[in-house]
Amino acid sequence: MVTGQRSKVKRACCCVVQVKGTAKPKYYGTVAPYPNFNASHDATVLHSAIEAKGVDEDVIISVLVMRSNEQRQKIKAVYEATTGKRLDKDLKSALRHDLEDVCLALLMTPAQFDAFCIRKATKRLGTDEDVLVEILATRTREQIQEITRVFKQEYRVELEEVLKSEASGDFEKALLALFRTSRDTSTEVDMQLAQKDAEILFEAGEKQKGTNVDAFIKILTTRSTAQLSKTFQRYASLSDLSLPKALQLELSGDVEDCLVDIVKVCWNTPAFFAEKLHEAMKGHGTCERSLIRVLVSRSELDLKKIVEEYYAMYNRHLQEDIVRDTKGHYQKVLLGLCGPI
Repeated sequence: MVTGQRSKVKRACCCVVQVKGTAKPKYYGTVAPYPNFNASHDATVLHSAIEAKGVDEDVIISVLVMRSNEQRQKIKAVYEATTGKRLDKDLKSALRHDLEDVCLALLMTPAQFDAFCIRKATKRLGTDEDVLVEILATRTREQIQEITRVFKQEYRVELEEVLKSEASGDFEKALLALFRTSRDTSTEVDMQLAQKDAEILFEAGEKQKGTNVDAFIKILTTRSTAQLSKTFQRYASLSDLSLPKALQLELSGDVEDCLVDIVKVCWNTPAFFAEKLHEAMKGHGTCERSLIRVLVSRSELDLKKIVEEYYAMYNRHLQEDIVRDTKGHYQKVLLGLCGPI
């Protein structure tokens, strides 16, 4: 739907609707700025916890999870100024395995963490295409520009060149479109355009032999989320299939996964991430990288909504599955990021 069940709309004319906003949007993050914050005090506490005999993981977790990212950056600066050491390096020496990974992720800025995840996804033998699509499809143009700047600064290579080297064919077109294109962020919905786009997508896929992938890429990477939601509705009136199902039948491989994920993101971003978390924990074994990436990156954006969607989709609390799949201090930091049930 264009506005969701809770939103109100106002008709601007016969074919354009405007989503009404509020003066101050409700906060859906699970991590908020800590009141009475004192960077010097926190830096001292962390230094003592790291230097303690046996390392006091509980103290480290309580500080990192209960501070916003902006506050953590201030703690890092004060820590280095007062100790002459880097907090991330000290934590890397003091902690181990998954707890180390999540704590180091919390110390990065959002752009640094996204750049780090992209580097990991492209550095190993075989590319983790899902990570590339997840990040590029869910970040704003300004965020992608900052990720690009940080990536070049940290890894001495242009992000666009890395993306080109990791993809080919239609998937490369889709990935580069996500990277280069400035998605419309307007809350206005052009009803005539939604109908036209739905017809173009239907003609480009189901109604012809073969698939015009370029048409799908152009529409899915340029229209606003609100506009696409209405387009998906109009598509449903033309076809017996949902757009994701049609894409799965028409396409294959990485470009199929990419375009389906874009549709899911535009339709319901929290549900998209809830599915990512569920996939990370279902079956035998747990994908720790996915758990850490989603929980850290969404903790100050929409993790409350993701937790709600998780329960609605799987009839289980996210926290229950984290308890089942993880243990120890690593479990404690993840539960701290999720917030109480």
